[in-house]
Amino acid sequence: MNLRKILIALAVFGLLLAAANAQNGELALKPNDRVTLSIGGIPDSEVAQIKGIYTVSDNGTINLLYIGEVRAAGMKPSALQRTIEETYKAREIYTRPTVTVSIDGDAATARFVYVVGGIKGNGTVPYSGSMTVLKAISAAGGFSPFAKPSKTKLIRNGQTFEINLKDISSDPSKDMKLQPEDQIIVPE
Repeated sequence: MNLRKILIALAVFGLLLAAANAQNGELALKPNDRVTLSIGGIPDSEVAQIKGIYTVSDNGTINLLYIGEVRAAGMKPSALQRTIEETYKAREIYTRPTVTVSIDGDAATARFVYVVGGIKGNGTVPYSGSMTVLKAISAAGGFSPFAKPSKTKLIRNGQTFEINLKDISSDPSKDMKLQPEDQIIVPE
Protein backbone atom coordinates (compact mmCIF):
# COMPACT_ATOMS: atom_id res chain seq x y z
CA MET A 1 0.00 0.00 0.00
CA ASN A 2 1.42 3.39 -0.90
CA LEU A 3 1.81 6.33 1.49
CA ARG A 4 -1.16 8.24 0.05
CA LYS A 5 -3.55 5.32 0.71
CA ILE A 6 -2.24 4.96 4.26
CA LEU A 7 -2.75 8.67 4.93
CA ILE A 8 -6.29 8.55 3.53
CA ALA A 9 -7.08 5.49 5.65
CA LEU A 10 -5.76 7.27 8.77
CA ALA A 11 -7.83 10.38 8.00
CA VAL A 12 -10.98 8.29 7.55
CA PHE A 13 -10.25 6.42 10.79
CA GLY A 14 -9.78 9.74 12.61
CA LEU A 15 -13.11 11.03 11.33
CA LEU A 16 -14.88 7.83 12.38
CA LEU A 17 -13.30 7.98 15.82
CA ALA A 18 -14.36 11.62 16.27
CA ALA A 19 -17.91 10.75 15.23
CA ALA A 20 -17.99 7.83 17.67
CA ASN A 21 -16.91 10.11 20.51
CA ALA A 22 -19.65 12.67 19.80
CA GLN A 23 -22.20 12.83 22.59
CA ASN A 24 -25.00 10.86 20.96
CA GLY A 25 -25.68 13.66 18.52
CA GLU A 26 -27.42 15.71 21.19
CA LEU A 27 -27.85 19.37 20.39
CA ALA A 28 -27.57 22.08 23.02
CA LEU A 29 -30.88 23.65 23.99
CA LYS A 30 -31.65 27.24 23.08
CA PRO A 31 -34.39 29.72 24.04
CA ASN A 32 -37.85 28.77 22.75
CA ASP A 33 -36.95 25.07 22.43
CA ARG A 34 -39.63 22.81 23.83
CA VAL A 35 -38.54 19.89 26.00
CA THR A 36 -40.49 16.95 27.35
CA LEU A 37 -39.65 16.16 30.96
CA SER A 38 -40.55 12.88 32.68
CA ILE A 39 -39.78 12.09 36.30
CA GLY A 40 -39.87 8.98 38.44
CA GLY A 41 -38.73 7.96 41.90
CA ILE A 42 -40.99 10.53 43.55
CA PRO A 43 -44.50 10.29 45.04
CA ASP A 44 -47.10 9.48 42.35
CA SER A 45 -49.18 12.46 43.46
CA GLU A 46 -46.35 14.83 42.44
CA VAL A 47 -45.35 13.22 39.13
CA ALA A 48 -48.22 14.89 37.26
CA GLN A 49 -47.24 18.31 38.66
CA ILE A 50 -43.68 18.07 37.29
CA LYS A 51 -43.81 15.97 34.13
CA GLY A 52 -44.80 17.74 30.96
CA ILE A 53 -43.64 19.94 28.11
CA TYR A 54 -41.60 23.01 29.02
CA THR A 55 -40.46 25.87 26.79
CA VAL A 56 -37.00 27.27 27.41
CA SER A 57 -37.57 30.94 28.26
CA ASP A 58 -35.89 33.88 26.54
CA ASN A 59 -33.50 34.08 29.49
CA GLY A 60 -32.60 30.39 28.97
CA THR A 61 -34.38 28.71 31.87
CA ILE A 62 -37.29 26.39 32.64
CA ASN A 63 -39.34 26.76 35.81
CA LEU A 64 -39.84 23.59 37.86
CA LEU A 65 -41.95 22.76 40.90
CA TYR A 66 -40.12 23.31 44.22
CA ILE A 67 -36.78 24.34 42.67
CA GLY A 68 -37.81 27.25 40.46
CA GLU A 69 -35.76 28.36 37.47
CA VAL A 70 -33.15 25.95 36.12
CA ARG A 71 -30.65 26.98 33.42
CA ALA A 72 -31.40 25.00 30.23
CA ALA A 73 -30.03 27.04 27.29
CA GLY A 74 -26.63 25.85 26.22
CA MET A 75 -27.09 22.45 27.89
CA LYS A 76 -27.68 19.14 26.16
CA PRO A 77 -30.81 17.28 27.34
CA SER A 78 -28.74 14.62 29.16
CA ALA A 79 -26.85 17.32 31.10
CA LEU A 80 -30.11 19.10 31.96
CA GLN A 81 -31.66 15.95 33.34
CA ARG A 82 -28.61 15.35 35.57
CA THR A 83 -28.77 18.96 36.77
CA ILE A 84 -32.46 18.63 37.67
CA GLU A 85 -31.89 15.35 39.52
CA GLU A 86 -28.93 16.78 41.44
CA THR A 87 -30.85 19.94 42.35
CA TYR A 88 -33.81 17.98 43.75
CA LYS A 89 -31.37 15.83 45.78
CA ALA A 90 -29.18 18.73 46.97
CA ARG A 91 -32.21 20.64 48.24
CA GLU A 92 -33.44 17.44 49.92
CA ILE A 93 -36.77 17.55 48.12
CA TYR A 94 -36.47 14.03 46.68
CA THR A 95 -33.93 11.34 47.53
CA ARG A 96 -33.86 9.38 44.24
CA PRO A 97 -35.50 11.23 41.38
CA THR A 98 -34.96 9.91 37.86
CA VAL A 99 -35.45 12.56 35.19
CA THR A 100 -35.62 12.16 31.44
CA VAL A 101 -35.43 15.21 29.16
CA SER A 102 -35.85 15.15 25.40
CA ILE A 103 -36.18 17.86 22.78
CA ASP A 104 -39.83 17.96 21.83
CA GLY A 105 -41.13 17.57 18.29
CA ASP A 106 -39.64 19.69 15.53
CA ALA A 107 -37.24 21.56 17.82
CA ALA A 108 -34.63 18.86 17.22
CA THR A 109 -34.68 19.59 13.51
CA ALA A 110 -35.16 23.35 13.76
CA ARG A 111 -31.43 24.04 13.62
CA PHE A 112 -29.78 25.68 10.66
CA VAL A 113 -26.48 26.82 9.18
CA TYR A 114 -26.31 29.84 6.90
CA VAL A 115 -24.43 29.89 3.60
CA VAL A 116 -23.97 33.14 1.66
CA GLY A 117 -21.78 34.70 -1.01
CA GLY A 118 -20.46 32.83 -4.02
CA ILE A 119 -23.06 30.10 -3.78
CA LYS A 120 -25.80 29.23 -6.28
CA GLY A 121 -28.50 29.08 -3.60
CA ASN A 122 -27.68 31.40 -0.69
CA GLY A 123 -29.57 30.98 2.51
CA THR A 124 -30.52 28.62 5.24
CA VAL A 125 -29.56 24.95 5.23
CA PRO A 126 -31.11 22.54 7.77
CA TYR A 127 -28.42 21.34 10.16
CA SER A 128 -27.58 17.66 10.56
CA GLY A 129 -25.14 16.18 13.05
CA SER A 130 -22.66 15.07 10.39
CA MET A 131 -22.69 18.33 8.42
CA THR A 132 -19.38 19.80 7.27
CA VAL A 133 -18.57 23.04 5.44
CA LEU A 134 -18.52 21.32 2.04
CA LYS A 135 -21.76 19.44 2.73
CA ALA A 136 -23.50 22.70 3.65
CA ILE A 137 -22.22 24.43 0.51
CA SER A 138 -23.39 21.49 -1.58
CA ALA A 139 -26.83 21.59 0.09
CA ALA A 140 -27.01 25.32 -0.75
CA GLY A 141 -26.48 24.60 -4.46
CA GLY A 142 -22.69 24.52 -4.73
CA PHE A 143 -20.24 27.23 -5.75
CA SER A 144 -21.18 29.94 -8.24
CA PRO A 145 -18.83 30.46 -11.21
CA PHE A 146 -17.37 33.52 -9.44
CA ALA A 147 -16.74 31.89 -6.03
CA LYS A 148 -13.35 32.11 -4.35
CA PRO A 149 -13.36 28.94 -2.20
CA SER A 150 -9.80 29.55 -1.03
CA LYS A 151 -10.98 32.57 1.00
CA THR A 152 -14.05 31.03 2.68
CA LYS A 153 -14.94 32.18 6.19
CA LEU A 154 -16.74 30.30 8.93
CA ILE A 155 -18.31 32.40 11.68
CA ARG A 156 -19.13 30.55 14.90
CA ASN A 157 -20.16 32.24 18.14
CA GLY A 158 -18.64 35.54 17.00
CA GLN A 159 -15.31 33.97 16.03
CA THR A 160 -14.18 33.95 12.40
CA PHE A 161 -12.14 31.12 10.89
CA GLU A 162 -10.60 31.33 7.42
CA ILE A 163 -10.76 28.12 5.43
CA ASN A 164 -9.09 27.32 2.13
CA LEU A 165 -11.60 24.87 0.69
CA LYS A 166 -9.16 23.95 -2.09
CA ASP A 167 -7.02 22.24 0.59
CA ILE A 168 -9.87 19.88 1.44
CA SER A 169 -9.60 18.04 -1.88
CA SER A 170 -6.11 16.90 -0.88
CA ASP A 171 -6.89 16.50 2.85
CA PRO A 172 -10.56 15.74 3.68
CA SER A 173 -9.81 15.99 7.42
CA LYS A 174 -9.66 19.78 6.98
CA ASP A 175 -13.39 19.90 6.17
CA MET A 176 -14.64 21.37 9.46
CA LYS A 177 -17.62 19.82 11.18
CA LEU A 178 -20.38 22.40 11.62
CA GLN A 179 -22.52 23.37 14.58
CA PRO A 180 -26.03 24.81 14.50
CA GLU A 181 -26.14 28.56 13.71
CA ASP A 182 -22.74 28.53 11.97
CA GLN A 183 -22.38 31.00 9.10
CA ILE A 184 -20.35 30.26 5.97
CA ILE A 185 -19.29 33.11 3.70
CA VAL A 186 -17.79 32.32 0.30
CA PRO A 187 -16.46 35.52 -1.30
CA GLU A 188 -16.75 36.25 -4.99
